[in-house]
Amino acid sequence: MSDLSHPPSLTEPGRPGAGEPAVEAGNTPPTGRREFVGRSPNQLAWLRLKRDRTARASAVTLTVAALVALGAPLLSRLTGIDPTDKFVDRLNDFGMPIGYAGGISADHWLGLEPGSGRDILLQLVYGLRTSLFIAFASAAVASCIGVAVGVLAGWARGWLDSVVNWLIDLTLAFPFLIFALAVIPILQDRFYTDREAPSPAFRVALIVATFGLFSWTYTARLVRGQVISLREREFVEAARAAGAGTGHILLRQLLPNIWAPILVTVSLMVPQFIAIEAALAFVNIGVTEPTPDLGRMIFNSIGYVASDPWYTLFPGLTIFLLVLAFNLLGDALRDSLDPRSTR
Repeated sequence: MSDLSHPPSLTEPGRPGAGEPAVEAGNTPPTGRREFVGRSPNQLAWLRLKRDRTARASAVTLTVAALVALGAPLLSRLTGIDPTDKFVDRLNDFGMPIGYAGGISADHWLGLEPGSGRDILLQLVYGLRTSLFIAFASAAVASCIGVAVGVLAGWARGWLDSVVNWLIDLTLAFPFLIFALAVIPILQDRFYTDREAPSPAFRVALIVATFGLFSWTYTARLVRGQVISLREREFVEAARAAGAGTGHILLRQLLPNIWAPILVTVSLMVPQFIAIEAALAFVNIGVTEPTPDLGRMIFNSIGYVASDPWYTLFPGLTIFLLVLAFNLLGDALRDSLDPRSTR
């Protein structure tokens, strides 16, 4: 017979309370608390970048352009057409392509070049390859020079910092186009005679070197300012106290903390180089034949704008989309890496 004078307590250990479900052995009762997952600044920047529709569209456009440029030899092999092949038998007596819209056909999807009879699609694909290579190589050269100079000036300070600032001002005082007009022909004559045609690789290397030597100043100033603001921070002082050398502090402590502005700078330099490289063709110091080039295609199409506008449209539209996509991606990258951004 149970003891009715002492009813079981509702809070007795081992018994479920009023309104509470029984908890089986080995199970943890639900706490009702939401778990918070910590994310690093890089993870937050990546999440902001993925949510940006403009950044996604720009990234897809640039990825497709890069794949097309890398696959240019494969396209040439599949079509059986080389970018230097001339189909003069498909031109009329005036050198214009026979057919609709500049000679567009099943064999030539974008038509033929007036006068030369070369396939526009192959010229466009290989020209895209040339423009992207020059732009990225120039951005890499300019960034390496700018980062090295900026780190040394910001860390050393004193007379070296003054010399670097003076050198930056001197470089910015030179008009780039006038310097290119003077230096590129002089260097070309130094290595080649009047009877020798300059090597296409030599002209491309000369353009890359010229771009790199005139475009490192902005990166150097940016890196210098970042290094000056970080060199007195606590983590640098802790590295010094631990006995770390100058090389370790510069490479392992400072550079990992300034990669974000450097990346943004590179993403904004590339479209500038694409546009400037195309403009060099109009002053006859760009990429030479037979290397395909988007700028030279536009320059050669000026005389055929009225009779064959498609020849101008395709390379012009390609450069426009490339520059626009790079600029939009650079702006989105800058916003995503800004910790004060709300996007």
